[in-house]
Amino acid sequence: MHTDTERCVRAVQSKDARFDGWFFTAVLTTRIYCRPSCPVVPPKVENMTFYPSAAACQQAGFRACKRCRPDSSPGSPEWNQRADLVARAMRLIADGVVDREGVPGLATRLGYSTRQVERQLLAELGAGPLALARAQRTQTARLLIETTALPMAEIAFAAGFSSIRTFNDTVREVFALAPGELRARAPRHTGAAPSGAVGGVLSLRLPFRAPLNPDNLFGHLIATAVPGVEEWRDGAYRRTLSLPYGHGVVALTPHPDHIGCRLSLTDLRDLTIAISRCRRMLDLDADPAAVDGQLRDDPLLAPLVDKAPGRRVPRTVDEAEFAVRAVLGQQVSTAAARTHAARLVTAHGRPVEDPEGGLTHLFPAPEELAALDPESLALPRSRRTTLTTLVRHLADGSLRLGVESGWDETRARLTELPGFGPWTVEVIAMRALGDPDAFLPSDLGIRRAAQELGLPHTPAALTARAAAWRPWRAYAVQYLWAVDDHPINFIPA
Repeated sequence: MHTDTERCVRAVQSKDARFDGWFFTAVLTTRIYCRPSCPVVPPKVENMTFYPSAAACQQAGFRACKRCRPDSSPGSPEWNQRADLVARAMRLIADGVVDREGVPGLATRLGYSTRQVERQLLAELGAGPLALARAQRTQTARLLIETTALPMAEIAFAAGFSSIRTFNDTVREVFALAPGELRARAPRHTGAAPSGAVGGVLSLRLPFRAPLNPDNLFGHLIATAVPGVEEWRDGAYRRTLSLPYGHGVVALTPHPDHIGCRLSLTDLRDLTIAISRCRRMLDLDADPAAVDGQLRDDPLLAPLVDKAPGRRVPRTVDEAEFAVRAVLGQQVSTAAARTHAARLVTAHGRPVEDPEGGLTHLFPAPEELAALDPESLALPRSRRTTLTTLVRHLADGSLRLGVESGWDETRARLTELPGFGPWTVEVIAMRALGDPDAFLPSDLGIRRAAQELGLPHTPAALTARAAAWRPWRAYAVQYLWAVDDHPINFIPA
């Protein structure tokens, strides 16, 4: 979008927050870059130039605006709508892969050469993977500086910097302030709900593009919660997280203009990936204006969209975990699926401590499930075979489910496994892989909703009708599920 100068200028002059994260405005006279909704008086048109990423702005020598904090705007929805090389690379960078494995590790995961990855990122985003990762480290550092009392040395290494000197130089370059000055300028919160780190817990605000309807989003997560791994407590969805350097517990609370996020981590180096996974699970980088605008074109869907706009697709923090749970949920009720998953967790999950609630375990990784005895599973024999085959392929790496996975290729690999029919493959594509166009025409809830709305309700007829909803069929599923009075559509009182 940054190449459409006229459209960008209109967004900046109207301070349109819907475009935050889509592009960044750099001001040639002040050498500052802003988000489109920056509250200051817009600069003259001839002094504006536009970039596709904060990293590109920083690489061109612009500093982040102190008013609108463009580095903390919602992520571009582009990376959730596509599965090409650039989109998958951006998802991996957000997941901290460059910090942990370097650019060669990023290229290996994508199956391309380092040179090709760098060339394509530069062509589309104006910055290579190192610059994009640097921008993300800088935002993490700013977050920790302003919301915690941690020593600067700890913040530097937690944010992913290799040295304190690099940390200091980068913060000065990007924000035109030393780390200590950033902390001194940070707002001091008063009242009962301060932001920051208290007792090892970080309190953050996760931004999103409005509107956001939390009912189906949190309702689905709560209704399918695995005891010991997930719970709803004191108005927040809480769950345990398996992370590269340790583990964590997150509590996510819906608010009108943000999602409250309380994170307890055993290693602060996991902060960036924990935030990325929570945003992905709640689909916070979605573009509801584009989604709802297209779905409203269908006269039968329009009333559903108008009644509760901004529905998101509930996703996952762990793709392999969701695939296992999808198999456990085949042809059984939601309650039965939770029971099966809870038994796996109790038998094979790693125990954790949760002083604030009732979380007891991490969901077991495929490697921890690879040695399970099929006879110990209270499942039909065919389902046991499906589960053990899936776990074996995940554990040995012959099947990879992650943010780098190509949607069509992974669908094909899943279809080859015994017991994986269209419903299981598509629900994994929708909620684990994040394909916004995944569709479930054989789902009983969808067919019931379609019948009630007067839509054709056979799988073939539904698929034909849903062609008009592309590329947002996964969001259409959320609106159709809302027709059924089911607990997945509501947050508990």
